[in-house]
Parts: sequence; structure tokens; C-alpha cells
Amino acid sequence: MKVGIFTDTYFPQISGVATSIKTLKKELERQGHEVIIFTTTDPKVQEKEEGIVRLTSIPFFSFQDRRIAIKGVYRALKIAKELQLDIIHTQTEFSLGLTGKYIAYQLKIPCVHTYHTMYEDYLHYIANGKVLRPTHVKLVSKMYCNKSSGIIAPSEKARKQLLNYGVVSRISVIPTGVDLEHFLKENKRDVRKELSFSKDTLLLLSLSRVAKEKSIDLLIKAMPEILLHQPAAKLVIVGDGPARNELEELAHSLGLAGTIFFIGEVASSEVQAYYQAADLFVSSSNSESQGLTYIEAIASGTDIVARLNEYTETLTQNGSFGMTFSDDSQIAETVCSYFNQNKKIQRVKKERTNLLNSISSELFGERVLQFYRETIQQYMHEKEVAVHSNH
Repeated sequence: MKVGIFTDTYFPQISGVATSIKTLKKELERQGHEVIIFTTTDPKVQEKEEGIVRLTSIPFFSFQDRRIAIKGVYRALKIAKELQLDIIHTQTEFSLGLTGKYIAYQLKIPCVHTYHTMYEDYLHYIANGKVLRPTHVKLVSKMYCNKSSGIIAPSEKARKQLLNYGVVSRISVIPTGVDLEHFLKENKRDVRKELSFSKDTLLLLSLSRVAKEKSIDLLIKAMPEILLHQPAAKLVIVGDGPARNELEELAHSLGLAGTIFFIGEVASSEVQAYYQAADLFVSSSNSESQGLTYIEAIASGTDIVARLNEYTETLTQNGSFGMTFSDDSQIAETVCSYFNQNKKIQRVKKERTNLLNSISSELFGERVLQFYRETIQQYMHEKEVAVHSNH
């Protein structure tokens, strides 16, 4: 099968969407299929890359580290025709998503879509949220998804949101998997030693884009209370983004300069070293449609404390792989409760194996491939019905 993936964001831009696409590409190719990624140009990419087509782009409004294509539609169509794609998979509702839809229409092939982002949490990026409203998000998402041959939702939370928007296209919940081989192996890099932390230092980790919608400020504000119960605790914040300066100032104003460490952006190949060094991965974000970092942490052997939703509840399994909180005021209490109960719960091996198997990249690839096959079959059937009804 020849698959064209259309996305506004891909490496070297670091995001959950880019990671999900890279994982899918690897798994589909491992099974003998051909994958071509159509994405935006990036100043950090100079030379030509195998299997990647980049369309001329500019930074996206105030979301400067993301880009939007401004030309190249007909070049992309020409390449897609030459490749004789079987299916198009869009991963954005914006420039490349619309390009993918147009090309699928021209080639008369199905176009499926993964709905990655809970956009209502990102409206502040455009004119401080004064122009676009949640009703606009609902309308655009509904229109885009209902013109797709099928939708992949990374979680039950995302599926419910789409149903709430009035999406009637077929929706299949397929969480992105992780490369277990990469996260399970012991990392030789000693992050604790690099940061001059002892083995007894209680190390909390935040790893994400450092932006308003990730609510990292709530975690920083919870640290003084955590320190009352765990005086040796340290918080390492890995990632970069527009909120970094503001968060550094917040940490300083709370007298936490020696407790909170801002590492900045690290290569995707290096994140595992940070997961394995940590005692607990903590996220106060509510903007995730799935939360790849949660399963990367668990695959690395590190439990999580995260906001309660259907997805995190499944992962924590009543305290087995961490704990959840419902209210902002419960962050410190939940972190302390986790360590009071037992720093490292001895888990039943079978329970861990079952969870890891369910979040493997192999299973993810197989499920997406099955979704493609079913969609192509349905598309061909609908075409036949349309031909017969016209005669």
C-alpha cells in the first residue's frame, strides 16, 4: 500500500503529532508499505530527505514555532499522481490537511484524518482568544471531519468531543503506540549525575512543550506544598516554548530557584534518559487528546501523576501505574500520597506486560493499517453504488 501523510508539523519540530507520525511511518514501512510525508519547510532542514516532500511555508501567526504552507499544492498533486497513492492520511485541519483533501479528491482515493488537538485550549494563540471562539472550533472540526472517509481519535476523550461537535463520519479510537524497545532498554546516560542529584533525591519530571495550555504553572505553584512533605524533592522541566520566561520568573518569585530546573528542548532520542532518571512523571495539562508522554514514561518504568480523564484512568489502573487528580488544588496532595503509599509499587509482572503490549507501536501500526483497509473497501463500495445508481 502507498500512503500519503499530510501534516503541518514534523521533525525537526518536536511535538506529539510529529512523534505519532514518525512512529506510524516506521511501523507501516516495517510491514512492507510505502509512506510519503507531505509537510512544511523548516529553516533547520537544508538537504533533501528521503520520503519527505516539503511545501513552502511561513510561521503560523503567534504560534511561531509552528508553520503553515503557502504554496506547492500543484507540485504535491503531481508527486502524489506519480506515486499512485492508495490512501491519504491528514494529520492537521489547516494548510496541509486541506491540500491532502484536495489531492484525494483529484486522485479519487479515500482521505482519512487523525484528530490530534483539542483546539479550544489553543485559542489564546490567535489575537489572545478575542477572535476565535469554541463555537468556531466546533464548526470547523465538524465540517472538516464530515468530509473525511474516516476519523482516527487517539483517545475516547477525543472521540466524545467529535461526537459532541456533530461529526457523523466513522470514528475509530486508536491510541498512538510507543517504540517499547527504545523506552525499555537501560539508558547509559546518568541525568542525575549531570544535574548533581543524589540517588535519594526525589525527582519529579515535567516533559512537554513549555506553553500556557500545558498548565506547568500549576505544578510550579504546587511545589512549596510538596516540599513541606518531601524537602529533598526537585522538579526538572524538559522542553521549550513561549511560556518559559514567565515560568522561570514564577519559580524565582516563589523562592524555588534551587528546586526547579529548566533543561530546555532535548532531542527525541534523549528523552528516555530523563524518564528513567525520574521517580515520577507529573503533568497538570488538560489539553491532551491522548498524552504520548504518559505512555512513554510508563514504558520507561516511571509512574505518572496526571489529570483525571478516561485515558489517564485506564493507564493508572487504580494506582498501579501512578495516580490521578481532578482539581488543580489536589496536585501536591496527589504527588505526596503517591510517595506515602509506596515509592515504587511492586507490580504483578503480567499486569505490566499487558499494559505495555496494549501501547506498543506494533499494535498501533497494525490497527491503523486495518483501518486503512476497511476505509478503502468502504470507499470502493460507495463508488460502485454511485455508478450503479447513475445508470
